[in-house]
Amino acid sequence: MTSHPRLVVVGGPAGRRVAFFQDALRSAGLPRARVVSWPEVLRGAACFAAGETVRLDSPGEDPEADRLLREVDDPARVEGTGRWYARFVAATAELARSVAESGAVLVDDPAELAELFDKRLSHGLLRAAGVPVPESPTSGPSAPVVRGWADVRALTAEPGLRRVFVKLAHGSSASGVLALETNGAGRVHATTSVERGPDGRLFNSLRVRRYTSEREVGAIVDALAPDGLHVERWLPKAAQGGRAADLRVVVIDGRATHAVLRTSRSPMTNLHLGGTRGDLLAARAAIAAAGARWTDALDVCERAAAVFPGTRCVGVDLLPSTGWRRFAVGEVNAFGDLLPGLTGLPGSGAEALDTYAAQVAAQFPRTPRLTSTSTSTTGTSTA
Repeated sequence: MTSHPRLVVVGGPAGRRVAFFQDALRSAGLPRARVVSWPEVLRGAACFAAGETVRLDSPGEDPEADRLLREVDDPARVEGTGRWYARFVAATAELARSVAESGAVLVDDPAELAELFDKRLSHGLLRAAGVPVPESPTSGPSAPVVRGWADVRALTAEPGLRRVFVKLAHGSSASGVLALETNGAGRVHATTSVERGPDGRLFNSLRVRRYTSEREVGAIVDALAPDGLHVERWLPKAAQGGRAADLRVVVIDGRATHAVLRTSRSPMTNLHLGGTRGDLLAARAAIAAAGARWTDALDVCERAAAVFPGTRCVGVDLLPSTGWRRFAVGEVNAFGDLLPGLTGLPGSGAEALDTYAAQVAAQFPRTPRLTSTSTSTTGTSTA
């Protein structure tokens, strides 16, 4: 009789991510995972046992974990990502030591989490590996530090950098991102979800805002800079239905298994900022009509994932260029698998599986495969 694995998931006990993972285990005929909360980890109270397999999931859905990591009085605040990063990296390193000493096994490499959660480091690693990425003056560990608006102004005066994205080095979900346009006449235009309060504090908003005053834009950048900033060229993206389009592609154990097309009228395609899921079949047809191949797009994502071989699942943000012929990688996300209801790509081996079920099937291939009646993602996704 084959014994079942003893699984532990570190995440938000009441969050969607843990719930989806537990559903995937149940559908595969596996026992529920023991749940360890991120506050337990951050307070040094987490314990593990010999023979357990430990999966790390995002702390993002746990308000208490966010407070412990960032020390902010309001979860909507933008500031504090530098502190979040330092504490998260330290906590995962200590967790890895505790897991190893207990005789348990950690699924992913915490050293790679440190790279993935620093856009400057991950961009530099991708570039060094020959993965196409937007040009960036802040890429890699030896790049200059951006200390404020004056530095951004100087960088955007360089050829090809009149239109850039200014990103928090340790941000996620488009928090603190500015799509910035400048010209030689001194004009400034920034599109962002950042709302600046009367006292200068910054808040994430569900409404995309546009700032055209250099004083306002400069104040926002100056407030973000202490947490670390990454600047990269704003590549013109392909469009679908008059909306800017990009893709989130999930790569599991080196293979692209799931993809969703995201479209938006703003430069940010995140669904919580008004982005919508587009027609993936139509995008694939546009790629073919342009003389490119869908497999080439997936290959770029798999090459990006290969830069982080110790991380079994990543979400790659793929930027198709105008005309759908070329592709670049915007970011590689350590916890980029939260795509409810999305089933696998044809030929991926995960056709009937969502992203969590596909990870379970890849890690425990002898378990019964999950079946689903969900619509294939080769057409317009409704998930």
